[in-house]
Amino acid sequence: MRFELSDIQQMLRDTCREFAARELTPNARRWDEEHHFPTEAVKQMAELGLLGIAVPEEWGGAGADYVGYAIAMEEISRGCASTGVIMSVNNSLYCDPVMKFGTDAQKERFLAPYARGEKLGCFGLTEPEAGSDAAAQKTVAVREGDEYVITGSKNWITNGPQADAIVLFTITDRSKGNKGITAFLVDLDAPGVTRAPPDRKLGITASGSCSLFFDQVRVPVAQRLGNEGDGFKVAMSTLDGGRIGIAAQALGIARAAYEEALAYSKERKTFDRPIANHQAIQFMLADMATELDAARLLVHRAAALKDAGVRHSAESSMAKLYASEMSHRVTHKAIQIHGGYGYSKEFDAERHYRDARITEIYEGTSEIQRIVISNALLKG
Repeated sequence: MRFELSDIQQMLRDTCREFAARELTPNARRWDEEHHFPTEAVKQMAELGLLGIAVPEEWGGAGADYVGYAIAMEEISRGCASTGVIMSVNNSLYCDPVMKFGTDAQKERFLAPYARGEKLGCFGLTEPEAGSDAAAQKTVAVREGDEYVITGSKNWITNGPQADAIVLFTITDRSKGNKGITAFLVDLDAPGVTRAPPDRKLGITASGSCSLFFDQVRVPVAQRLGNEGDGFKVAMSTLDGGRIGIAAQALGIARAAYEEALAYSKERKTFDRPIANHQAIQFMLADMATELDAARLLVHRAAALKDAGVRHSAESSMAKLYASEMSHRVTHKAIQIHGGYGYSKEFDAERHYRDARITEIYEGTSEIQRIVISNALLKG
């Protein structure tokens, strides 16, 4: 495995790092407090080619690889986790499945403008009574001639308040279980689509999410993504890649917390010396740095396997499981190092702690990741 970054990957890292330092880090706390969607920052990310990083140039993307995408996600999320997940959803959960399963006509309309960042996409699998169990969903698509009529609802849809289109999963034949799920590309300004008010959340509050309702929404057969009954395959393939993005997001959050705690430990004094001189603090910093490096290796391994076209379900789950739980531990330690100030909104440590928590839940909980990993182990 290569540990050195290519010239393109280094350039992508440096570009994202500079952009995050200039535009994201100075604003992230305010966006968090105001629950403000970072419209201008997203526009600038589009101009930098960050909303379709791994999409080929012919379809509006930057033409980079998935390792480059993971590197970019870490840098952007280090600056602002909310901005990171906006970018992640458009790249991993929207552009990736359209690129992999879409027809050329679908790519022209539903991929190129989104990879260029002219429009924003989202992903609709979760429902009020269907999270980890995809077959339990109740959103139904009934075919009528050259159209499907879709009725149902989705919730916790990241980018939902702002998105122009959704990769939507429905039931077309309930008797077939997972094989009765079908995916569609649906314009969110179509008649019958309603958006609920944005969700109020513990963390990543500058990232908009909401429930979406579909009332007799008519969708042409030409907007079906893959064949009828292929939806579960589309969803699982997409989540394999999406988990790499969320693992990289968790890594970026943890790195921000670690770097701020390290700097604070050199400034804050107790007993007439910096707290960094105390072994208790040194050991926490050592653990944080070690876990960050371990998580990054897992993330880059999963991304490299995706680039190679090798099945990477277990490796993506390992990366997401470890990186998300690592992020929780590292942000916890960062608050501890800051002491009482870590509990105050005057410092960013508490925001990182709140932002890290969701990475253990969305795009597959830690429990689901352990199921995926153990299934792969037992199958040999």
